[in-house]
Amino acid sequence: MAALAIALPWLASVGGLGVVTPAIAESAKPAKKLTKEQAAAVAAYDTALAAFKKILAERRAQIDAGKTLPRLPGQAVYLARLKVMSTYKDLTDVLPSRIGRPNTFGVPPDHFDADIEPLIQEYADLFKIMQAPPAFAQSSKTPMKDAVDLGRAIARAKGADAAAAEAAGRISLAIFFAETNARQNIGNARSNTYKGSLQTGKSEDRNGRRKWAAIKKKVRARAPEVAARDDAEEARARKIDPRYNHWIAVRNGLMNAHADLFADIPAIARMLPDEIDQMKLFQLIQIVPTPTRAALKSGNVESYRISDARVMGFLRNNSIFTFGKVNRAKTSATYREILDAMWLFTPKFEKARDKFKAIQQGAPE
Repeated sequence: MAALAIALPWLASVGGLGVVTPAIAESAKPAKKLTKEQAAAVAAYDTALAAFKKILAERRAQIDAGKTLPRLPGQAVYLARLKVMSTYKDLTDVLPSRIGRPNTFGVPPDHFDADIEPLIQEYADLFKIMQAPPAFAQSSKTPMKDAVDLGRAIARAKGADAAAAEAAGRISLAIFFAETNARQNIGNARSNTYKGSLQTGKSEDRNGRRKWAAIKKKVRARAPEVAARDDAEEARARKIDPRYNHWIAVRNGLMNAHADLFADIPAIARMLPDEIDQMKLFQLIQIVPTPTRAALKSGNVESYRISDARVMGFLRNNSIFTFGKVNRAKTSATYREILDAMWLFTPKFEKARDKFKAIQQGAPE
C-alpha cells in the first residue's frame, strides 16, 4: 500500500503533462451499458443498503433518546443486514466487476462490500446494547476457561479418554463463540425464548440440568474441583433464572445438546480430521440435531444429504445458504456443502481454537 501511495501523485503529474496513461485511457471509455438483469441487481442492492442505513439510524436514535424499543428490536436490523449481503451476492453474480477488496470480517468479497464496514460495526454496537445482560446476571471472571473445564469434565464423565476430553473442551469453547461471540449472560434481541451464554430456552435448560444431575457423581469423582465450583454456582443462582448464571448456562446447554456425542469424538475426528469442521458439526447439533445425528450414524458425514425443506429453512435462518438467489434456491445439500457454507462461523472458530491453546498454556483471559 505504501508503494501505491507514492505512485499515485506521480501518475497525476504525468497525466497533467498530456501523457495518457493506460488507467486514464480506460476511465475515458464510456461505461458499458448494463443489462436489464444487472440494472435490476444494482437497484435491489441500493434499495437494501438504504433500508439498512435507515434502520440502523432509527435504532441508534431510539437508544440515544432513551425511548422504549419495539418488541424484538434486533429482528428488523438483522433482516436488513441479511438483505444487504444477499442482494450484494446477487449483484456480484451478474456483475463480477463489483467484487471489491477483502474486508476485516473475513467475509468472501463477493458477499460483502468492504466500503460498508462502518455500518457493520454500528450493527454490532447496537446489538451489544440491545442484548446487554440484565443487572442480576451472574458473570464469571473466567468465562472461556469455564466452557473448557465443563467440556472436559463432561467428556470424562461420559467415558471419553484424555485426548477426546481436550477436544471436547475446545468444541465447548467454540459453541460459546458461535452462540454469543464469547459474551456471557446476554439476552437476545431477536427472540424472547433464547437467553444466556449458550442461548438456551427454558425447556433446553431444564433438560440439560436433568442430564447433569445424572452424571454429577461421576464428575465429582473425576474432577472434584469442577464439582465444587458447580456446587458454589448452584447456591449462587438459587433465586434467578439459571440461564443468567454463566457457569450453569454453559453446563446445561452442553448437557442438553452436545454431551452425548463427546465420547464419539475419536470417530468424528476420523470422518472430519479438520478441527474447524469438527466445531461446525457440533454447531449443527445445536441448529439441526436430528439430521446431524443421522449423518453421524451413516458413517460418512460429508456425503450425507439433507432434502427436508424445514431443515433447509433452519439452516438459512442461521446464515447457511442464506445469501443470494442461487443459495436460497437450494432444495438439498450434502453435509460437505453445508460445512463449506458455514464460512461465517469460521472466524469465530479460529478465535476459539487460538483461545483454547492459550488456556491450555495457562494464559489469563
